[in-house]
Amino acid sequence: MADGTRLPTTHELIEEHSTLLYRYAYRLTGDAADAEDLVQQTFLLAHQRGQQLREAGAARGWLISIVRNVFLKSIRHRNRGRSLEEIDEPQVTDAALDVPVHLELLQEALLELAEEFRSPLVLYYFEEFSYHEIAEQMGVPIGTVMSRLSRGKAYLKKRLTETAERERQAVPVQSRALEFVLQH
Repeated sequence: MADGTRLPTTHELIEEHSTLLYRYAYRLTGDAADAEDLVQQTFLLAHQRGQQLREAGAARGWLISIVRNVFLKSIRHRNRGRSLEEIDEPQVTDAALDVPVHLELLQEALLELAEEFRSPLVLYYFEEFSYHEIAEQMGVPIGTVMSRLSRGKAYLKKRLTETAERERQAVPVQSRALEFVLQH
């Protein structure tokens, strides 16, 4: 590196980023064991390809890219997730937005989405990435990120509202992750 700062070791990457990567992997896969496998594979690849990391400050984005790429490779042959092309714009009443949501139901609804809609939602609402960071990770323009967030939120609102109306029994959860479902 030209500026003299050293790059983090694999151990340091694991210490600093394993929790973030596990949360992201879990939201992508919906399964704890699959998420652990995905994170383990990510750190193995990071160790093998450590020379690709040029700046210490870019480690988070680099590792998230590896998680996403490993995940996409694993589902390439499985057509997992619903396309939003056939989904109508949801008709959500204001009263329906006041209904609390089970985290399990939110995860289930996220898993129904195609990865191209799930990843931006998870990165923005759960991991607090900016539009710009998501656009870089996914290799798409910021406008595409915004569109995918909007369409993904619309699907989740519809899905979670329908579920809440059927069940009427939910535990309130306060987090930024639910804010987008309940307030947007």
